[in-house]
Amino acid sequence: MLEARLLNLFENRLRQLDLPVTVSLWNGRTLGSAAAPKVAIRLRNRQALSSFVKPSMGKLAKRYVEQDIDVDGDPRDVLDLGETLCDAGSSVRSLGRHLPKWFRHTKLFDRKAIHYHYDVNDDFFGLWLDHNRVYSCAYFRRADDTLDQAQEQKLDHICRKLRLQPGERFLDIGCGWGALIRWAARNYGVRATGITLSDNQHRYAREKIAAEGLAKNCEVMLMDYRDLPETEPFDKIASVGMVEHVGRTNLPVYFAKIFRLLRPGGTLMNHGIALNLLDQGELGSDMGNFIDEYVFPGGQLAHISQMIAEMSRQGLECWDVESLRPHYARTLWHWVDRLEANREQAVKMVGEKIYRIWRIYMAGSAHAFERGWLSLYQVLAGKPLESGTLDFPIDRSYIYSK
Repeated sequence: MLEARLLNLFENRLRQLDLPVTVSLWNGRTLGSAAAPKVAIRLRNRQALSSFVKPSMGKLAKRYVEQDIDVDGDPRDVLDLGETLCDAGSSVRSLGRHLPKWFRHTKLFDRKAIHYHYDVNDDFFGLWLDHNRVYSCAYFRRADDTLDQAQEQKLDHICRKLRLQPGERFLDIGCGWGALIRWAARNYGVRATGITLSDNQHRYAREKIAAEGLAKNCEVMLMDYRDLPETEPFDKIASVGMVEHVGRTNLPVYFAKIFRLLRPGGTLMNHGIALNLLDQGELGSDMGNFIDEYVFPGGQLAHISQMIAEMSRQGLECWDVESLRPHYARTLWHWVDRLEANREQAVKMVGEKIYRIWRIYMAGSAHAFERGWLSLYQVLAGKPLESGTLDFPIDRSYIYSK
């Protein structure tokens, strides 16, 4: 009786919304009346049905990852359908603030979280990242830019904003596979240092530095940012895709550490994802729980105003802010398309479950950037001299003129 009622509720909702979908049940029955369905869903067991009665993006993502349901169709159509089915847009807009996870982001927790997310399989990341393995928002100058071009343009965009000069000490916090430090050392002549908590990234970056003959002015260390010595200050610091791992409650610790690491007059480029609504806690409690459980343990986002405010409290003066929201949506769709194109290899490397985690996570993130639930900001800030001055150009032409 309960199963019949649930099926009736689900079928009525599909009919009411007139969605372009067909749903195949475990018993061979098919729901949905779309003449040309864009999405095909298969419920593999009775337990999956309950997720569709009062659906949420997090519930459906979990059922997909756990292989209780199969979904065929363009991920863009799948996400559009999911938002309509769950009314996700209104739920995001009406979010209150969730309690921060105060107990997290110890050094041990952060190290384990980084291992979980990044030390999956380097060859797996190589299937869908660009040839430099840049795992952050690219920068598209033209409509026909390839992902490889756009990522190199992003690396150079950061270097130009920082106005890197030969011989300067440059630090990349959370350097990933080392693309930015290698780019900066090779093209700008800086003495580049990168730090990461990922064993795989550390090993890969060291091998690339040696292979490219950059060992004299480029190094990567396996180290927590909190343990970085402050004996010799850096002229320029980049933090690319790192602030999301820090945690809101640790932002004062993070930016205070950067302040101490910078020389007076030095410059910081903070490149990170931010929430787009000021009173937004996360992307819904259940979607946040899904990401916390399957993707980014302990990952937390803040509004851009909160990040800038904390920089200011720690003595860093914000000088320039640029939103790259459309660039990240486009980057993520590139990653999704490349992952799907290499599905067979990906499943052989990491298994069906991890393939599904990354597919739904990246597609969902692309959708969130397109809908304006998330954004990506590059914030250029400086550590003023004792006189209070900062040596920044009077306009932004230096970033774009060659």
